[in-house]
Amino acid sequence: MDKVINQNSDIKPGVAETPILNIPKEPVLEEIKLEKEIIARLDGREFQEYEQKVLDIARVTRVTKGGKRFTFRAAIVIGNRIGKVGFGIGKGKDVAQSVDKAFKQAKKNLISVFFKEGTIPHQVEAKVNSAVVFMKPASKGSGVRAGGAMRVIAKLVGIEDISGKIISRTNNKINIARATLEALKKLKSVR
Repeated sequence: MDKVINQNSDIKPGVAETPILNIPKEPVLEEIKLEKEIIARLDGREFQEYEQKVLDIARVTRVTKGGKRFTFRAAIVIGNRIGKVGFGIGKGKDVAQSVDKAFKQAKKNLISVFFKEGTIPHQVEAKVNSAVVFMKPASKGSGVRAGGAMRVIAKLVGIEDISGKIISRTNNKINIARATLEALKKLKSVR
């Protein structure tokens, strides 16, 4: 272990010093995760700590002088079921490429959500473009009573009991997902 000597102290060289950091003999959880990630990459598998669900895949057509060009747009939600969730959109020449780009985008847009005992602490409402969502806490054991993108996001966050409603008339999954994330950002602890 390296010893650090403070320049202002009156420690004489050759005198035994006490270590500044006490490093535990057992490995820390983060070190174990890093080792697993390295081992997984060596085996040729991609290690993912987040679960992902595809919300929407659309084939987008661009008409040019030479004909039609097809690309794909994927919208996915990722979460670790203990309070972190992210949403991303990716575009690519094939579905796999667009899903991969969306996953990277979702990892950049991760948010932390506060919830207690499997449900949210208070009711929230949010609006993004034409999508308006409303969520309120539910009693233990009632489950996730929400539809579409709200249900996927709630499950990936780790919320077990919630009641949600899409108030607007839109069916746009992307706007509903964004509105749900905005509502979850508004959650605060209630004592």
